[in-house]
Amino acid sequence: PSVEVAYETYGTLDAEGNNAVLICHAITGDSHLARHDEEDDPGWWEGLVGPGKAVDTDRLFVVCSNVLGGCRGTTGPGTINPVTGIPFGSDFPLVTVEDMVDVQKRLIDLLGIKRLRAVIGGSLGGHQTLCWATRYPEYVQTAIPIAASARVTAQAIAFDVVGRNAIQSDAHFHGGQYYGTGEFPRTGLALARMLGHITYLSSEAMTRKFDLDRHAPRDIVTDFEKRFSVGSYLAYQGKQFVGRFDANSYVAVTLAMDNFDLGDSREGRLDAFRAARCDWLVISFSSDWLFPPSQSRELVAIMTTLGQPVSYCEIETDGGHDSFLLADDIAAFSPLVAAKLGAPQPRQPRISSDDDRILQLIPADSSVLDLGCGEGDLLGRLKERGAPLLCGVEVSTELIAATMQQGVEAIDYDLNVGLPEFDDNRFEYVVLSSTLQAVPNVERLLEDALRVGRRAIVGFTNFAHRTLREMFGLEGRAPKAPGSYSYEWYNTPNRRFPSIQDMLDLCEKMGVTVEKARYYDDTEGRIIGDDEDANLLAETALLVLSKNSD
Repeated sequence: PSVEVAYETYGTLDAEGNNAVLICHAITGDSHLARHDEEDDPGWWEGLVGPGKAVDTDRLFVVCSNVLGGCRGTTGPGTINPVTGIPFGSDFPLVTVEDMVDVQKRLIDLLGIKRLRAVIGGSLGGHQTLCWATRYPEYVQTAIPIAASARVTAQAIAFDVVGRNAIQSDAHFHGGQYYGTGEFPRTGLALARMLGHITYLSSEAMTRKFDLDRHAPRDIVTDFEKRFSVGSYLAYQGKQFVGRFDANSYVAVTLAMDNFDLGDSREGRLDAFRAARCDWLVISFSSDWLFPPSQSRELVAIMTTLGQPVSYCEIETDGGHDSFLLADDIAAFSPLVAAKLGAPQPRQPRISSDDDRILQLIPADSSVLDLGCGEGDLLGRLKERGAPLLCGVEVSTELIAATMQQGVEAIDYDLNVGLPEFDDNRFEYVVLSSTLQAVPNVERLLEDALRVGRRAIVGFTNFAHRTLREMFGLEGRAPKAPGSYSYEWYNTPNRRFPSIQDMLDLCEKMGVTVEKARYYDDTEGRIIGDDEDANLLAETALLVLSKNSD
């Protein structure tokens, strides 16, 4: 059977057919991403797609099609069945995300696209993105799933079940064959939309939006309850949705999302993702409880275990699941997308004296994981030197984007809970520069570092330096020093205050070999000699550690 596909394109396909980006929409979205000109209506990803934007249509050829089973031009339940001469209705076949992607693949082929520079999508669009990367791995260079997961949670399915029940139990549903009857399951579809819309918001956003005027609802014409402001808002959302969407399509597309499953266990997901050949950017939102960040971190864990290049960032927001469509949140994650899709933009790295010292300890062809990578300056310099594998770990969206602009992967990860799930000995060096003093479990972090790396380079301020001893012993004040210990005692993020001797004792206790040790008098700009008391004279230290061979 033939399938009609409604799609829109932006930009120009290059002669090689390799600059195309496929963008996949969510459940109730469509192909209209952005304006085509000043007179056009704005699109649903206006802030992300367009000339000079993160998905830059001056450089990239962007394609977005309406999904199979939808109601915005692509074949769906409202399409005429050529056998019966009436709309398919409930006779429309069960649609899967894989079916949606297969139809997109045919469109891509017809457009002359040889390989996709990227596939990007949020929510159901994120599921399509994951499906593309695992189903057609040879066609995808970069995959960017946003607010997505390997499978939908039982709680998320439950909301969809109630929504579909509301539609299918509506007296005007007529078993899905309501076309041509003059009736439409408006009440059921509106209720489904209201319920779904609640899942797209967060508790914080609803409090901010509705609490101050909770007893002052908008005066709208509706049969639904409107005694509270949140009630009139939901009634309005339901009314607007009924005017633009088809009930059968809502049933079909939500079923496709609920049936999407890349594995119900870690082993199953490893098998599913093993085929992927792309690099990844995974984005989640802190207040999204429909597809929570934990599900994105599960994806990242699978990718890192398989050795696939991945960057990840959790955007702090109270926007909930809908954050991927909100202007402020789009502005927050746009630099990440731009960094992933653009050519690396290495600035002249602002190499600190600590980083310069670390560089001297790392051979040029070594793979490196930098824990607390900042703006990626050390990694950028290592990339210039030809390092084959580099990755940074940070918690700031801005710092992750800056690192990615160096052409280096960066992962948003809380070192307080350990390290991302890299394979053993994935890196030759793991760098912990001014990191250990801020984590709650130093031993576990060192163990993890020496699991994923053959060696760890640990940099820290020596808390037994004579200046600090004098501040405490003679002045009776909490010691302070430039760098890690420049804070006041009442606002310091530091948890640990190790001396050089403390670190050496810990290494001995853990059975860790100190291969090299460099001790520095930063004030005088010199290295402390082997015959000097480093624990007294050195302000900072660098240790190269490895696991004992026995």
